[in-house]
Amino acid sequence: MAIGLSAILAASDVAFALVKWAGAAYLVWLGLHALFSRGSPLTQRADATDTPRQKPHAWVIYRQGVLVSALNPKVAIFFLAFLPQFVVPGAGPVGAQMFLHGSLIIVVAALIEPLLVFTGSRLTESLQNNRRVGLWLDRGLGALLITLGVHLAFS
Repeated sequence: MAIGLSAILAASDVAFALVKWAGAAYLVWLGLHALFSRGSPLTQRADATDTPRQKPHAWVIYRQGVLVSALNPKVAIFFLAFLPQFVVPGAGPVGAQMFLHGSLIIVVAALIEPLLVFTGSRLTESLQNNRRVGLWLDRGLGALLITLGVHLAFS
């Protein structure tokens, strides 16, 4: 379907202009919505009548992340597109080189990504407790989306 839509947009200046203007209007609408919001759901506190949500166990989150990564076809496509450029002819079997490079990427990711996850978790907790920061993030996002929409409209 995307290929068909791309072909139509490439062949028709009117269709391209309509999609471009609709996209620009949508970006501006999203920006105005964020700009005039009273805080994102991240910063809005639950009412007293709401039942507190229980945090999922770390192991459940870990398993979910592994499954998402393992079942994501984009990961396989990335490895198939990225790793072959590092294969050196005559340096050994291609399969062994690909295995080595893939393993090194996994090891480096296993060392770096947990730090990023824990830092993001702490940042999320601090943002949930600071409504003012959430409001400014919404305002910044709104201004950015409006700017992108205007830029798209006049490009």
